[in-house]
Amino acid sequence: MNLAPQTHDRGITTLTLDSPANRNALSAGLVGELSEALAGCAGDASVRAVVLTHTGNTFCAGADLTAPPEPAAFVGLMRSIVALPKPVVARVTGHVRAGGLGLLGACDISAAGPDATFALTESRLGLAPAVISLPLLPRLDPRAASRYYLTGERFDAAEAVRIGLVSLAAESADDVDKALVPVLDGLRRASPKGLAASKGLVTASVLRTFDSHAEDLIARSAALFASDEAREGMTAFLERRDPAWVL
Repeated sequence: MNLAPQTHDRGITTLTLDSPANRNALSAGLVGELSEALAGCAGDASVRAVVLTHTGNTFCAGADLTAPPEPAAFVGLMRSIVALPKPVVARVTGHVRAGGLGLLGACDISAAGPDATFALTESRLGLAPAVISLPLLPRLDPRAASRYYLTGERFDAAEAVRIGLVSLAAESADDVDKALVPVLDGLRRASPKGLAASKGLVTASVLRTFDSHAEDLIARSAALFASDEAREGMTAFLERRDPAWVL
C-alpha cells in the first residue's frame, strides 16, 4: 500500500502519501490508489474537503523511475484533483520534486513548512515538465516558470508562495497545522454546493488547459521518456553520477 489509512475529522478527510522508502515517488501503484481514494471522497457526502499530506521528509519525489505510471494515468489523477467538487488542500513539510509539483499544483490550497524545498528537475534528466504544465502554467508567475523550468534550481517555501505554487508558508513545521486551522474552519463553514460552485469558478481555466493540451503533452512526455538523453539522464540519476552532457 502506498497510502496510509484515511482519517476523518469534522468533514475533512486526510489522505497521506505513505511510501517513504521511495520518497513517495509517483509509481503506478500510488497513482492508482490515490485516484481511487479521491473518487471515493467525491461520492461521499460526509466529506467536505480533502487534505493531502505525507509521511517522511519528502512530499513527493516525482516519477518513480523504476515503476513509472502511464502519463495518461498521471494526467487523469491531476485532473481529478482539479475537477473534484470538493477542495483539496496540500500539507507539505518536506521536499517536492518534478512530478510532485504537478500533484501540488493541482491542489486548491497549500501550506508548506520551512523544511519544504521545491525543484523542477526534469531538464537535468533529459526530460521536461510536460504533463505537469497542465496545472502549473495557468497558476505560476511566467518569469519564475521560465527560470525554474530551465535551470532545475531548488527554491524554498517563501519563493513557492511568491511565484504562486503554494498558498501559505509557515515558519516552523508545527506552524503548518496552525496555518491550516482557519483554512479548514472556513471550508467547514461553507455549504457543499457553495464550495463546489466556487471551486468551479477558480478552476475553469485550468480545466480548459487540460482539455485543450493534455493529449499533446502526453505524447511529448512519452517521446521524451523514450529518448537516448532521458535514458542517460535516468541511468545517471540512479547511479548517482552526472549525466554525460554535464560540462
